[in-house]
Amino acid sequence: MTNDLDALLTALYVEIDDEITDTRWLGRPPRLTDSELVCLAVARAMLGFTSESRWLRSVHSRLGKMFPSVPKQPGWNKRLRAALPLVKRAVRLLAMDTDFWFDNHWIIDSIPVECGRSRPTVKRSDLAGWAGYGYCASHSRFFWGLRLYLVCTPTGRARGAAGDVGS
Repeated sequence: MTNDLDALLTALYVEIDDEITDTRWLGRPPRLTDSELVCLAVARAMLGFTSESRWLRSVHSRLGKMFPSVPKQPGWNKRLRAALPLVKRAVRLLAMDTDFWFDNHWIIDSIPVECGRSRPTVKRSDLAGWAGYGYCASHSRFFWGLRLYLVCTPTGRARGAAGDVGS
């Protein structure tokens, strides 16, 4: 895994360093460049680390040769907050390199709309021809109602919505 991680970070660093120019600092230049900082921040998100302290421990133990001057957590937080515009720019740059950036991909999501729980409610409801029984895996329960579907582009633009019998 280390070789794959090294290759990922190298490619990510090259891509980010080509687009991001280091900002000028007053005083002594930082030991960790802005490109390295942004590369590590994006890699953290890509690899799914939710804990910042666990990520920094992993960087120090596994990637100490590639990034020897990563600051400890307080210094990391200060630098990362200051570099937020650069991180946003790098994420946008990487997103533009994927096919999902364009509208030729659509994302579909659905949510159950429960219309009734009890058997008598189901029998006397005016939605008897529309609603049906279905199972919602995210809530781990059966429901009687409709399922609402939303079709969007990766940029968040809604393309359409539809309802279906609970399934």
